[in-house]
Amino acid sequence: MDFKEYIRVIPDFPQPGISFKDITTLLNNGEKYREAINELKNMVSDLKIDLIAGPEARGFVVGAPLAYALGVGFIPIRKSGKLPYQTIEVGYDLEYGSDRLAMHSDAVKPGQNVLIADDLLATGGTISTSVKLVRELGGNVVGTAFLIELSELNGRDKLTGIDVFSLLTY
Repeated sequence: MDFKEYIRVIPDFPQPGISFKDITTLLNNGEKYREAINELKNMVSDLKIDLIAGPEARGFVVGAPLAYALGVGFIPIRKSGKLPYQTIEVGYDLEYGSDRLAMHSDAVKPGQNVLIADDLLATGGTISTSVKLVRELGGNVVGTAFLIELSELNGRDKLTGIDVFSLLTY
């Protein structure tokens, strides 16, 4: 199935020259949203996965239903200061500044196999930071899964040695 017809492309958002890929048009179509999650499930079904981690916020709408479909747990990765328990944090650079992502310090046990899921792979900053968090707790990152990959931004290059599964590529 070509899911591109369910992705709204908005030119010049959030700034001139950017072609924003809006997944809300996929998410509000229950049948196609379920098909997209099931397709991602099929893509990763040969991996041994104990947990799925997803960075906020759109990683939640991909990772949580994928975890449910696979019958595994889900780990939310949040911005610094948003989780209620002890956390580990890793900083990363943005185009205009920096930020920090956090995960509960007991979210992953050493040796657990973790798939990281998000809506979009662009430059790879968020996802490579998520990989660092999982590895800091001793987890094995067995792959990454995305609804969309923007291949011209080369985010895949930051994920050397990690399987990348993308439903759509632009």
